[in-house]
Amino acid sequence: IGIGGSDLGPVMVTEALKHYKNHLNIHFVSNIDGTHIAETLSGLNAETTLFLVASKTFTTQETMTNAHSARSWFLEKGGKENDIAKHFAALSTNAKDVSAFGIDTENMFEFWDWVGGRYSLWSAIGLSISLSIGFDNFKELLAGAHAADNHFKTTEFGGNMPVILGLLGIWYINFYNAETQVILPYDQYMHRFAAYFQQGDMESNGKHVDRNGNEVDYETGPIIWGEPGTNGQHAFYQLIHQGTRIIPADFIAPAQSLNPLGDHHPILLSNFFAQTEALMNGKTEEEVSSELKKDGKSADEIAKLAPFKVFEGNRPTNSILLKKVTPYTLGSLVATYEHKIFVQGIIWNIFSFDQW
Repeated sequence: IGIGGSDLGPVMVTEALKHYKNHLNIHFVSNIDGTHIAETLSGLNAETTLFLVASKTFTTQETMTNAHSARSWFLEKGGKENDIAKHFAALSTNAKDVSAFGIDTENMFEFWDWVGGRYSLWSAIGLSISLSIGFDNFKELLAGAHAADNHFKTTEFGGNMPVILGLLGIWYINFYNAETQVILPYDQYMHRFAAYFQQGDMESNGKHVDRNGNEVDYETGPIIWGEPGTNGQHAFYQLIHQGTRIIPADFIAPAQSLNPLGDHHPILLSNFFAQTEALMNGKTEEEVSSELKKDGKSADEIAKLAPFKVFEGNRPTNSILLKKVTPYTLGSLVATYEHKIFVQGIIWNIFSFDQW
């Protein structure tokens, strides 16, 4: 039970690493809308359910409302007050309120008060991840992030991936007036990746005041959005290809599938490469006319249709390939994006780690 960074990170990672899931079933509740927790609890057995309440302050309105509803449900299902301590654990820094709730502080997993929610999945907030995939895999997630940390810290800027990604973003936002960036993971397991970095990026760099407290006179953080490929191709790629705004796109894909089923993965990757190629090269009026002529269209039909089928091309993309989705590669990828956000905050002279 959490919200914001206490929810988005663990949800994204447990979904992305579902292939490595053990026997435990993990459920996440975040929304203050009672439907969320009601629907989740309806399929659970109180006797075999452990609740993790994730709130640094243990005062977050949505989280504590849901936690108290879970507590009431547990007691209604036959649990005793003394059993609360065995069925609830806290991810928090507020021992007083944790104890008042009925949770044994021995089952309170602390983390530093300077850890922002959007960067907290590596901390005790990631306990649900560890329970889902096992601690060995959680350590691999951390190892991948550590490798990305070291790469960022030690690699010259010319080959430094977070620096390059950050500078590319600055280039398109501040010099080409791009307002959004789309993240497109061509892997169903990673379907929450863009949603996770909506918070990671927009809460970090959505600032209009610089480090000296002065209003900036330039654009800062972009709008982050996205969906998994190839779903997005049938929803919004039209805008990326033919719209009037430049939308830089990050394409992410594993070279190897964790579920190699027939021709599925080759088709997925062919779409991945075809889309980036089409965004780069576009399609000229001459190419369109030639295709329409081969389809048997008349000269008049070609003249009418051709303008609508032209793609300008020269639309910016980054292609990021993983060997496969593993705890290590996911950890490395997430940390790379975190450092990219930091790089952009430094260049914009804003406090990326503020949250108000």
